[in-house]
Amino acid sequence: MFCRRHRRRTWDTMRLATSGNPRQRLAFRVRHTSGSLRYVGQVELVCSALRNRPDGRRTSLACNELRATARQSVMGSRLRWAVEVFPKSVKQHRGVEDVATHGFDAVLSHGHWVYGASILLHMPPPGLSPGGHSIGDTQSALQPGLADTEKRHILQQLSQSGGVQRYKDELRQALTGT
Repeated sequence: MFCRRHRRRTWDTMRLATSGNPRQRLAFRVRHTSGSLRYVGQVELVCSALRNRPDGRRTSLACNELRATARQSVMGSRLRWAVEVFPKSVKQHRGVEDVATHGFDAVLSHGHWVYGASILLHMPPPGLSPGGHSIGDTQSALQPGLADTEKRHILQQLSQSGGVQRYKDELRQALTGT
């Protein structure tokens, strides 16, 4: 609606870095003005579109922080979109697409598992540099740790529900000698 009503406003061009190549930039064209929204109050209104697609999809944004610039609003929108897309991409590409939760606690637990799994998948294993590495490098770095049956037992116990407490109890029993 805002984009249609303010056609006389000129488009400003801004360039934002992409998430891939640091030298590559996305060019946006932006219109912005102050306005008000019912039940919200004064807002900064921003209309943006990719510069190389003048007839393409436009995004209308409203920001209640009046000191925010149009650039900050567009950057915030792009960051928020990445946050919105993350759970979907994790479900599709990490093998958890069949998970259907019903209660709030289940949804909360599922979220923790998904984020934890994603963090672990992006971390390099111990002893491997944080730079790019292949699956073969990762497997060979993990083999010595997984070959030790005692370490494997500890990892298995810690990854189970309530495993940390059970492992602490097992250590206490071993230390007391009972």
